[in-house]
Amino acid sequence: MTVMEYRNVLAEFQGEEGELIPILQRIQEKFGYITEDAIKNISPFLKISENQIYGVASFYSQFRFTEPGRNSIKVCMGTACHMRGGQILGEAVERELDVKPGQTTKDKRFDFHRVACLGCCALAPVIQVNEDIRSRMNVIKLKEMLDKYE
Repeated sequence: MTVMEYRNVLAEFQGEEGELIPILQRIQEKFGYITEDAIKNISPFLKISENQIYGVASFYSQFRFTEPGRNSIKVCMGTACHMRGGQILGEAVERELDVKPGQTTKDKRFDFHRVACLGCCALAPVIQVNEDIRSRMNVIKLKEMLDKYE
């Protein structure tokens, strides 16, 4: 991502402080995540500090600061999933992929997130991979499932 690419995105806006969230959304839409360079370019454009930008961006769960993987894994930690093994599944993902929540694997194959609820409580525990919901998961099913994604 070059300075010119950021300038092209910023050219769509007026430079008003209230445009911060739409700018962050547009940058993430275009580049996949919010980089340090993006924040360094947004700061003088909106005349606000980099710390203010980080503060806003880190408050909202929609924004990410790491490059996404080719596949996204979300492990539900809602009450039903937690009671039926969601925590164990999350730990298994960490072990199998050598990744922590909020990170992307070294090979960029997966990014991993723990989420509050996927809304599939009757199917607990559930994992979402990209747009697919995997229900009544266990560690054995998890290992088989991970092998199917490039």
